Amino acid sequence: MSIVTGNLGFPRIGVHRELKFALERYWSNQSSAQQLQAAAQQVREKHWRLQATAGIDQVPSNDFSLYDHVLDAAALVGAVPDRYHFQPGTVDIDTYFAMARGTGTVPAMEMTKWFDTNYHYLVPEFEAGMELHASSDKPVKEFLEAKASGFPTRPVLLGPVSFVLLGKRRQGAADPGDLAEAVADVYAQILKSLRSEGAVWVQMDEPCLGLDLTPSEVAVYRRVYERLTSSISGIKILTTTYFSDLRDNLDLALSLPVAGLHLDLVRGPGQLASALKAAPVGMVLSLGVIDGRGIWRADLDRALKTLRRAIDCIDHERVQVAPSCSLMHIPIDLEEETQLDSEIRSWLAFAKQKLGEVKLLARALEEDSPEVREQLDVNRRALADRRQSPRVCDPAVRARVAGFTPAMLERRASYRERQTAQSRSMPLPVLPTTTIGSFPQTAEVRRMRAERRSGKIDAAEYEGFLRTEVERAIRFQEEIGLDVLVHGEFERNDMVEYFGEQLSGFAFTKNGWVQSYGSRCVKPPILFGDVSRPHSMTVAWAEYAQSMTKQPVKAMLTGPVTILEWSFVRDDLPRAETCLQIALALREEVEDLQSAGMRVIQVDEPALREGLPLRKGDRAEYLRWSVDAFRLATAIADDKIQIHTHMCYAEFGEILEAIREMDADVISMEAARSQMELLEAFRGKMYENEIGPGVYDIHSPRVPTEAEIEALIRKALGVFRADQLWVNPDCGLKTRRWEEAHASLANMVGAARRIRAELNRES
Repeated sequence: MSIVTGNLGFPRIGVHRELKFALERYWSNQSSAQQLQAAAQQVREKHWRLQATAGIDQVPSNDFSLYDHVLDAAALVGAVPDRYHFQPGTVDIDTYFAMARGTGTVPAMEMTKWFDTNYHYLVPEFEAGMELHASSDKPVKEFLEAKASGFPTRPVLLGPVSFVLLGKRRQGAADPGDLAEAVADVYAQILKSLRSEGAVWVQMDEPCLGLDLTPSEVAVYRRVYERLTSSISGIKILTTTYFSDLRDNLDLALSLPVAGLHLDLVRGPGQLASALKAAPVGMVLSLGVIDGRGIWRADLDRALKTLRRAIDCIDHERVQVAPSCSLMHIPIDLEEETQLDSEIRSWLAFAKQKLGEVKLLARALEEDSPEVREQLDVNRRALADRRQSPRVCDPAVRARVAGFTPAMLERRASYRERQTAQSRSMPLPVLPTTTIGSFPQTAEVRRMRAERRSGKIDAAEYEGFLRTEVERAIRFQEEIGLDVLVHGEFERNDMVEYFGEQLSGFAFTKNGWVQSYGSRCVKPPILFGDVSRPHSMTVAWAEYAQSMTKQPVKAMLTGPVTILEWSFVRDDLPRAETCLQIALALREEVEDLQSAGMRVIQVDEPALREGLPLRKGDRAEYLRWSVDAFRLATAIADDKIQIHTHMCYAEFGEILEAIREMDADVISMEAARSQMELLEAFRGKMYENEIGPGVYDIHSPRVPTEAEIEALIRKALGVFRADQLWVNPDCGLKTRRWEEAHASLANMVGAARRIRAELNRES
């Protein structure tokens, strides 16, 4: 018996972030487009070889991207908005990066989260009169590149229906069905080219099959796949779904005229029984039994039981073993983590090790050899060691959680009463200006941090350097006239990792990088045990910054849900309980900041929407415990303490009631790329607390003009009262250069002052 193994996608950035550095060299004009493409080719070849060596039979191609796979799909079909002045033909690299990052005169495309992950994708824009046509040969080119290197691959395409459903239709654009059919017509040309070059299978990602679909969307799926498959032959389509079980969409997925279907059996183990009963004769089922998003070793005995049940029901030739989803959401190779605690390391599996688990499962189904039995025993021992380790459970933390009461979620006074107290304690002008938190992390800041970690400089020298940077940031903010200042977060490597390093229950990697968007990578902490706060984390730097100015300075914390979502979270405890542990630790920090005299405390929750379950019926429970966690962390604050929070890159309309229930005094939100589109979710909803919709996009290097910012402020004034509005950027400025930050913030303050003067004259 021979079992086929497959993989849905591999991390793009390289084990040492080779792609990131190649991109940034290109963007800073230190290398050519040819050099960038050569570096990208090296990364792809290395990854194909790694997967083939691991024993994967169906290795993906075209899962690689220079920036984002959804942007690649837009370029592939020529879905380029008019503002980029694209002429029919091939989307060149300048147009591609203009869509991703903007230019000096043209803003970038909107960005949002890829389902419930921390990966950001570029939102396709469909405009009136947009004609789609093949505008890139990337899938064919990379298939041939792999073939020339000796690797037969399964090309990956973002499915035509998901591509359209993930996009935004501008006024006058064609309806979703017509758009998806147009995409399918372009795809048919690509598939014919792939078939002629020797491709046997193509992977068509349709993650939207895991969402709540309307009857019209179901009809679009049927129509589009009938159209696509009727125009091609000789190549097999594997429709891939992930991040959810299919539930009521399972019959739809099984009825599509395709050769195979991939199921995420980590997120939706219960769907297998129905799929085995209803799968058409001959349809291949790719079974995602290895978690593609988590970094814990799999329970291989459990996975084998699942796979054997499938083989007992359908022919083994119709079963493929695979990860649950693309491995782009986890680090590449655990072998790089030579400095990681050996016990914790034994509990983990990164992308390379996940592929090893996939292959071992296939071998265990095929043979009963001593080598396979020993490897399965190693897996069992590692799982048992983790379950029994005293490091994962802290009785004191469990007792604190058991002592939680609903009264701990309530602030002492209503928002209106708090607003009065805060206005007396901290008088601010109408349309107060602030930033979200971080200032540019320059090469010098990163170098000094690296030298402190390596021991080249001592703690005193490093702290002296940081104090100088904080003072520079405070003086800069005073100079341009911001109303509420920040200390700049120069001491922080990452908004989650920084806190994880000071909390119990976390471990850290050296090369555990994961792509967030483009060249931006994060290194999520590993949350392996119960969480507590041994000491204060931010008080000293907040106090120092406040001592240097009469202006109010915001103390900056990352919220409990975001620390949870942006870590690799333990899978042996309910997420709600882990989040509660983090919230209790942050509650202590808020209390200490208040005692230190801080008047403004920002508790960022950009991941609140990200954690929202994909199915609407599952959301109420998540929103209850996530909002409770935020309130638990912040409700300890006195009435005169102004609590801020921040959110970005999400569809806020879906969580508006939860935002209201969070009861933050001020919420700041990303809004610039969408030209304040999010405000429509608030229109007529009687949101009374204060809000700062972002007025410029910090993920683009372009500096917005004062007039552009003024126009966005006026849009916001069309929805909110002037006494509710704050003026701020979309997000923190960590990734920007100082000259960009200076010019953009100066324009922001100028625009706010101009409108403020008008409002004062009118009153």
